[in-house]
Amino acid sequence: MNKRIFTAALMTSALLWSAGLVSAQSSGTAAEARAMLDNAVAALKANEATALAAFNDKSNTKFHDRDLYVFCYNMTDGKFTAHTNSAMMGTDVRALKAKDDPLGQRIFDTINKSSGGSVLTVDYNFPKPGTTEPVPKQSFVTKVGNQGCGVGYYK
Repeated sequence: MNKRIFTAALMTSALLWSAGLVSAQSSGTAAEARAMLDNAVAALKANEATALAAFNDKSNTKFHDRDLYVFCYNMTDGKFTAHTNSAMMGTDVRALKAKDDPLGQRIFDTINKSSGGSVLTVDYNFPKPGTTEPVPKQSFVTKVGNQGCGVGYYK
């Protein structure tokens, strides 16, 4: 009898541990976000039009992975050229706010002051997909030609 209880407890522990690993891996990491941005930069340098199409293709796992995705906007007019939410396309990044935080303006200003090829970070609070409560998030951002681009991850 004790052997059955021990076996059941061991199996339950193993299942809970593996469930914890799955849930821990449901969000992208800082390293994965940075790698995705580096891939996006390379794609933009190779062919901007093809890269933007790939960034907007939600089935392209190179640029969409869990809660990680590439966003870009035109540096001249601030309008989104790539975003996981198609409703954002053509809107001005500077109008994006998270509660009272002028997040879009901060991203625009940060990228605008970056020198060619440098990657900077912007910290803010933003709700995770499917939630409404803002949590800490950071985006790696850079300028490539006339595109301001970034990839954010939840801390």
